Amino acid sequence: MHFIFSDKVTLLFDFWSVHSPAGMALSVLVVLLLAVLYEGIKVGKAKLLHQTLASLPTHNSQQIILEADQSSIGSASPPTSRTPCRWLLCHFGQSLVHILQVVIGYFIMLAVMSYNTWIFLGVVLGSAVGYYLAYPFLGVV
Repeated sequence: MHFIFSDKVTLLFDFWSVHSPAGMALSVLVVLLLAVLYEGIKVGKAKLLHQTLASLPTHNSQQIILEADQSSIGSASPPTSRTPCRWLLCHFGQSLVHILQVVIGYFIMLAVMSYNTWIFLGVVLGSAVGYYLAYPFLGVV
């Protein structure tokens, strides 16, 4: 397989069939925005993890581990602290963001696998623009 310069391509789904230069330009823009969104989600996920870890007190982190160990042994007493519940909610949110990141990443990968050079360049440019725009926010925590 090799990359081709063409304005005719079917992307991701049968209904996303491009047959004109204007359609190709719009498709490249959509794929570029998906790549920017992917980079933004990566930064958002890292910030969410940092905020979650910063919000948990260090002494409670050890307590969470001990309570988890006790509950796995068979202790019938429920945990009295709300920190494990909060941690589980944060972890659930992080899992949802991760799922979204994976889905968008696979869409981008499948778009590149159309072997259309314009789409590939849109993904590369979108990734570069997304990195340029999103990563400065990573330092601002």
